[in-house]
Amino acid sequence: MPKRTTLALILIAASLAAGSASGGGGSGYTARVDNPWFPLAPGTTYVYKGVKDGKPSRDVVTVTHRTVTIAGAPCVVVSDHLYLAGRLAERTSDWYSQDRAGNVWYFGEQTAELDRHGRVTTTEGSWQAGVHRAKPGILMPAHPRLGQTGLQEYWKGHAEDHYRVVGLFGRNAVLTEEWTPLEPGVLDHKLYVRGTGTVLERTVKGGDELNELVSVR
Repeated sequence: MPKRTTLALILIAASLAAGSASGGGGSGYTARVDNPWFPLAPGTTYVYKGVKDGKPSRDVVTVTHRTVTIAGAPCVVVSDHLYLAGRLAERTSDWYSQDRAGNVWYFGEQTAELDRHGRVTTTEGSWQAGVHRAKPGILMPAHPRLGQTGLQEYWKGHAEDHYRVVGLFGRNAVLTEEWTPLEPGVLDHKLYVRGTGTVLERTVKGGDELNELVSVR
């Protein structure tokens, strides 16, 4: 989730008409995600560079040709490999689907952090809609509105990301802020460009993480 792009400032936008996460059954969902603010064309690879935990980061995000069914909804699988100081530190598979209105839903992730030898140290952060009462949320609405808020994911005590649309720049860009009650005092920004998706992520309070899009192929 295009062309080579570098822009300034940050996170994900999401909300259904009600502005909160809900059940989201399989009917009316598709693994073909073509929302212009968060397009996921199979075979596309996004490369981001920045800083995490004080180390230089390189994040390689690939939209695969694979699909899975989560809570009755067909989802496209997006592979995310995060390198810190040149070493693979985290690998994640994210699951996204789109409803008939064009909203992009987030149905969960399978993630693992790795030590210097490539061994898994933790899978904390993994969750799946429909398991342990977890619910999907809208990651990117079809038509973002200034001030729009919502819950992007919900598994109590594990995944509770919220968002608010804080900037609209004509028809070309959307700025959101994102937070979670699980990390009080931390606030992220994300910048999205029409036809490309996420181009910048930055922690603006409670940290110094940065992730900037450098190439799309």
